[in-house]
Amino acid sequence: MNRWVGILVIVGGACLILVGLLIYSGGLNWFGRLPGDIKYESERVHVYVPIVSMLIFSLALSLIFYLIRRFF
Repeated sequence: MNRWVGILVIVGGACLILVGLLIYSGGLNWFGRLPGDIKYESERVHVYVPIVSMLIFSLALSLIFYLIRRFF
């Protein structure tokens, strides 16, 4: 049991490093600017609601947790 937890922590850390490198290099510039993300700007008010971006993020996390439950 402890071995699997250690492996999951290592894989999770590697995924975080990969995402960090993508953000740093500009590989995720499209995220947050998708069609369906609401952006309103006026002189005094700036509102940003990333609906589609968060739906994609939620689907990706759901798939990851489903695969973890399925195979571990």
